[in-house]
Amino acid sequence: MSEAKPENERTDFMDGVNSGLIHELRLINFLGWIMLLICSFAMCLVMSWNAVIQWLIQSGVLWWYVIYQASSRIERNRLNLESPLYPDLGWGNRLTILRGWFIATVGGFLFQDWPASYIAWLPGMLYLFAAAIDRVDGYVARRTRHISLLGIELDTVVDALGLAVVSLLAVWYGQIHWSYLLLGCAYYLFQFGIYHRRKLGLPVYQLPPGIYRRAWAGFQMGFLVVVLLPVFQPPVTTIAGIAFMLPALIGFVIDWLIVSGRINRQATGVVQLFDRLQHFTQSGLQPLVRIAIFVMLVSVVAQSDYTFVHSVNSSWKNPVIYGFILTAIMILAGIAGRTAAIILIGLLGW
Repeated sequence: MSEAKPENERTDFMDGVNSGLIHELRLINFLGWIMLLICSFAMCLVMSWNAVIQWLIQSGVLWWYVIYQASSRIERNRLNLESPLYPDLGWGNRLTILRGWFIATVGGFLFQDWPASYIAWLPGMLYLFAAAIDRVDGYVARRTRHISLLGIELDTVVDALGLAVVSLLAVWYGQIHWSYLLLGCAYYLFQFGIYHRRKLGLPVYQLPPGIYRRAWAGFQMGFLVVVLLPVFQPPVTTIAGIAFMLPALIGFVIDWLIVSGRINRQATGVVQLFDRLQHFTQSGLQPLVRIAIFVMLVSVVAQSDYTFVHSVNSSWKNPVIYGFILTAIMILAGIAGRTAAIILIGLLGW
């Protein structure tokens, strides 16, 4: 039977683990700043010094914020509150911090004109990298058996930062309506509301897990990537922004009503109502949306009289038409719907 360690030895061990985590975080911070400086020198070749300096300052502030959020939660780098600290950050958390670095680089373009020439693709591509990492950091944490409270909280913080920064940039570029900023700030307003209730001594109720939150976060990322690429312009992006914004805002309002106790999520009637809504969404609404997209796509192609491919070499006509047909069938059948939608957006943009 193993002998329990004295309290002072355990404290020294925990301090050693903490110092190792802090050292790793400082190294990541240093590497992040080195990469920001390298990017700045590279951008000087195609952008003015004033624009690059502004980019570096803004990116640096956001990078500091990411590191601060990680360091302030370093004690939560464990499976649960009763578990010991992990000896290192783990690849899942490292990828989440890397996602924050990409978001910081996107924020560097705030309050400046949209870059010209091929640099115009840079903000959207940088956020695309961040969105891609968001799809794998949780998976990596699970595969490496390094799931932590730090990772769960940091993932939410970085998601919120990305939505706030990129929505502000898209509004600044004139791609979406300013009202989209309500969604960009929704997380921070939600957290402030919880803080305010606790300060007043009011109860804060547990929010049940919901798959739709992650799904809508993914939709917003995909949409913002598209509007930051120099492909689509208003009014298409403006209308699409409102369509993407409203359901997500409604979700935040419902979550607030649950957290503030105005909706008792545990009540039998409420549970049944949400179950019916989920069933209707999956079995009724989603098929209707697929059919509507299919009908509209067929209508657009039929009314265009193929003018959208007249400027393309005749050898490319069939692949373009076949691409529309394939994506329409995939969307209608619900086969790889997100992939089909991305292909469809590309075809429409072309």
